[in-house]
Amino acid sequence: MGIDPTDYGFAPPLVNASRKPGEWQVYDIRYRAPRRDTTGAIVEEGSVTAWLNGQKVQDNTTFGEPRSKYHPYRYGTTPYLQTIWTTQKQTSVGPVFLQDHDSPVRFRNIWIRPRDDHAEFYEPGKAL
Repeated sequence: MGIDPTDYGFAPPLVNASRKPGEWQVYDIRYRAPRRDTTGAIVEEGSVTAWLNGQKVQDNTTFGEPRSKYHPYRYGTTPYLQTIWTTQKQTSVGPVFLQDHDSPVRFRNIWIRPRDDHAEFYEPGKAL
């Protein structure tokens, strides 16, 4: 059973670049979060360009509020995540989540390169 792109309220992929189940997939993503004003309202949409296994699957696709039913602040949320979501809307800074759809998935060789001066490392126990 595959994931329907419309489940995300996003854009369908430009091509199907997926490898067979059980094979490692390689994803490169260039992401820019939506910009918000002091009330948390989006004033400039975010964008994503993504390559799966070397093939471009999204090309500067824009988005506003999260629409996916799998969004971490909706799906399996906790009081901690609710606090992060509130802070993220106020500051435009927040964590990166890796999604698994409750399936046995493994991630490796993850590189995150911040492209602005808002990024910081998570410190457990640090007040948000």
